[in-house]
Amino acid sequence: MMKKQIEAKLPTEWGKFTIMAYADNENDWMPHLVMVSDNTDFSKDVNVRIHSECITGDLFHSKKCDCGKQLDAAMKYIHKYGGILLYLRQEGRSIGIINKLKAYNLQDEGMDTVEANLKLGFPADARDFSIATDILTDLGITSINLLTNNPEKIKYIEKSYITLKKRIPLEIYPNKENKNYLKTKKDYFGHFLDLK
Repeated sequence: MMKKQIEAKLPTEWGKFTIMAYADNENDWMPHLVMVSDNTDFSKDVNVRIHSECITGDLFHSKKCDCGKQLDAAMKYIHKYGGILLYLRQEGRSIGIINKLKAYNLQDEGMDTVEANLKLGFPADARDFSIATDILTDLGITSINLLTNNPEKIKYIEKSYITLKKRIPLEIYPNKENKNYLKTKKDYFGHFLDLK
């Protein structure tokens, strides 16, 4: 089970947070990160966003996905209403940045994100969201509102000891570069998206 290695105060453009690093040991250079808004009320249902690392979207604002905009919207929401963002180090649906860029090249040849991952010999989605439930349990959180469009994240919560009170949609308006990406999310993975 993941252990909290360290925490520190972190003022951000969104507001004031406490950042925590979770890993098996303190020498892990790629720990999972937890951002807790200073105005979080732990006596109520806690707003939670489970966000998988996306260097291209989160850091470089890639238009090929909606990840960076989802991260920004989640941080704004969590600062305003209180809550926690879990930043899981599962780049490219857990295939890593190098393989993700290989998948990008296959997508440029006409494949969708699922076809590209399968062509490279990976599952369509190799992420493990039980990491999130382990961290939430360690933080003593028993009841949450989940910011997500992903039914798989909901399943992981429902299989845990954490009560899911409600789902908060986190839909980003598509652009021409990510419309097919979002369509694959909806059609293949069953994400709750309205792509009109």
